[in-house]
Amino acid sequence: MNTEAITLLTTAASLGVLHTLIGPDHYVPFVAMGNARGWSLMRTLWITLVCGMGHVLSSVLIGTIGIALGTLVGDVAWLEASRGDIAKWLLIAFGLVYMVWGLRAAGKRHVHTHSRGLSDNATPWVLFLVFVFGPCEVLIPLLMYPAAAVNTTLCFTVALVFSLCTVATMLTSVVALRYGLSLLPGRVQHGLHRYSHALAGGSIFACGMLIHFGL
Repeated sequence: MNTEAITLLTTAASLGVLHTLIGPDHYVPFVAMGNARGWSLMRTLWITLVCGMGHVLSSVLIGTIGIALGTLVGDVAWLEASRGDIAKWLLIAFGLVYMVWGLRAAGKRHVHTHSRGLSDNATPWVLFLVFVFGPCEVLIPLLMYPAAAVNTTLCFTVALVFSLCTVATMLTSVVALRYGLSLLPGRVQHGLHRYSHALAGGSIFACGMLIHFGL
């Protein structure tokens, strides 16, 4: 394996971890919704895994098609940016609606964590849709195109390493954040329980706004 290949693979692993950690939208929505809907850790991780795979594979597919057609990297980057706008507004809209619904639910006398006002079965699909549209901005221009210039095998290996590191970091971040929340004093957790749906919606809305302002 030559130096260029090693550099690209190392960069793929590093960017997979880094871009996930600095993007709270990769893990906060799962923890927030999991707590609000009363999901077990295993269910939360399963939903995170499926959404993470949709997130990376959609970009891999677009990159592969672009390379096969000989499309310029700038054209593919424009498509990824357009997908990013869709994902951003989906996060903002879903978060806002869910937050308002959560506040209304909190105002009622009896609030249940497993409230079905918004279907528990529909929520994972909404998250999946958001993540399928959400692009991995660094994957195609910084990794797949340079690797494809070397050979096809390296291109797919780089994409695989990036994807595995991204999804693994998403899962690890979800576990770490859930564990951190479990360390809060019991009375604090009990006090937040009433507003769990509103907090979940607010967290998702905030993630969308952070993306909107380029943070």
